[in-house]
Amino acid sequence: MFKTARSRVQAWITAGAGTIAALLAAGLMGAFGALPAHPPPQLPSDAAIDAGRWRIKPVRSYVSHADIHGVPLKPGQKALVLEADMTNRTAESNKAYFAVFKPEGITLPDPMPMIALIRDSTLAPELHPGMTERLAYVWPLAGDAAVPPKLAFGVTAEIFKPRDNLYGTPGWYNPYRLGTVTLPLADMPATDTPGAGS
Repeated sequence: MFKTARSRVQAWITAGAGTIAALLAAGLMGAFGALPAHPPPQLPSDAAIDAGRWRIKPVRSYVSHADIHGVPLKPGQKALVLEADMTNRTAESNKAYFAVFKPEGITLPDPMPMIALIRDSTLAPELHPGMTERLAYVWPLAGDAAVPPKLAFGVTAEIFKPRDNLYGTPGWYNPYRLGTVTLPLADMPATDTPGAGS
């Protein structure tokens, strides 16, 4: 009987300690959850940035009022354009660059850009390993859409895994927000737009 009573006391103590530990953990998690989230870091606009499978260097951004680098615009549209030098850091040619840049603070009819190779207006080209090419990211906008004098672009990177947990194969996974790059946004009249009508 003495052993049974002692076992019950120990069980109560253990349960009480577990409850206290759980309450403390919940309190700490709540406290940390209430902390303000850190804003993404501001990335340099005048230097190359390693973004996982890509090395990127933003060049300039502007609003085009005419077709740009082979990307046609509908009547009444203009386009937000970001030019960037892109280097494929992988061992294979690919075009997995559509989600690298995302304009912030501006309403886009379609968040997916059209992308053209500036030197010959090829749309969505594959980029070869180690070769730097200048691409134009083009987002059509309504003709009366308000645009700010400068614009932030979120940059998404990926992590290379030699062996993925799910498939057991190497590759680039887990896209994450690397930071933000901010560029002045010029207004390019139709007569001055590079590659217009090409």
